[in-house]
Amino acid sequence: MPINVTAIAGLPDHVNDVRIRTANFINTEILPRESELFVRRKGAAVTEAELAHAKTLREDIKAKVKAAGLWAPHLPQEYGGMGLDFLAHAYMNEILAYALGAASLFGVVAPNSGNQKILLKYGTEEQKRKWLLPLVEGVMESGYSMTEPENAGSDPRSIKTSARLENGEWVINGHKWFTSNGLAADFFIVMVRVADESGKGRMAQIIVPTKTPGVEIVRGIGIWGSGSSDHCEVKYTDVRVPEENILGRVGQGHEAAQERLGAGRVFHCMNSVGQMWRAFDLMVERSLSREVHGGLLKDKQFIQGMIADSYIDLQTARLLTIRTAEMVDRGDPQARTEISALKVYVPAAFHRVVDRAIQIWGAAGVSNDLPLAQMYLGARTLRLADGPDEVHRILIAKNVFHHYESGESWNFAG
Repeated sequence: MPINVTAIAGLPDHVNDVRIRTANFINTEILPRESELFVRRKGAAVTEAELAHAKTLREDIKAKVKAAGLWAPHLPQEYGGMGLDFLAHAYMNEILAYALGAASLFGVVAPNSGNQKILLKYGTEEQKRKWLLPLVEGVMESGYSMTEPENAGSDPRSIKTSARLENGEWVINGHKWFTSNGLAADFFIVMVRVADESGKGRMAQIIVPTKTPGVEIVRGIGIWGSGSSDHCEVKYTDVRVPEENILGRVGQGHEAAQERLGAGRVFHCMNSVGQMWRAFDLMVERSLSREVHGGLLKDKQFIQGMIADSYIDLQTARLLTIRTAEMVDRGDPQARTEISALKVYVPAAFHRVVDRAIQIWGAAGVSNDLPLAQMYLGARTLRLADGPDEVHRILIAKNVFHHYESGESWNFAG
């Protein structure tokens, strides 16, 4: 079933143009070939010939995306991107997510896209030439190495991986895991604590090529029952890289991470909305066509309740995410509270909608023939990624209390 997208009254013309062109491309070029493009979802039954065919198809699609002017919406035009503003990019993400994996064919795939933004803002011209351009051109891959197994990922102050400056080189020691894209990466952006006189150390991000001596990719961590993944455990033992590999200044590491995560949370939630949209279409399609116990599913009140609840979840999640994206776009200082609110609400709503879609599809819902099982795991994972629900609830409450303590009540109509 194609995604149904029409112009939204009140949106700028360029945003509606991007939405409609993206939807047309998804409907004509990706959805009809989805099973061929993303053949790995079939699991162990995939042949080498199928993998090679899928890779060729993906490269063909990428070329068409570039020709259509839809490549890399998050990057400025001088770096080969569309140069979209934040809001337009958010609206585009919603549509890209309708077909799982489609964003990668448009040059928007984590962690490369986030690393590209960090390199754009904090990188020197030499760093951009050496690391950003090859990343944009697709001749390099990158990873993001922040989380540590011995410390809470939700508390960046607990990071222990250290870096000290010695004879013009950073010497890095530490232990990370869930380093994204770790198996394919040519370099990592590593979050470290730089030793200083206080003994605590300030945060910094340093570019580390993965073939540097002392970088040990221990394993791809198995998740959700799989034997491995591209989220890697990595040990850094006396790893030496040039002093100029630091991104920005010592002390800017936490700031850069939060900028990356703040925007990423909105985009992840807009991606969730797009996937919820697909799951909703699938559950309605099944309800209209599946006969059981003497009638169509659509005539069963349990099913009608699932459809209604999913409609409410989807509309609420979408409106909250768009409102937050608009606040971020105009630099509203209250956006921080909204980002935490949507980060709690949207993954949970996403989880509920996909769960109902699976129930309506029955056994087929958990099979590799449909994208629902992958969506389900992604929705549950998102309640941990970019900050667990509990941390965001604490932030919401603290921001509300601070506002009331300053003498004002909350303006829900603002």
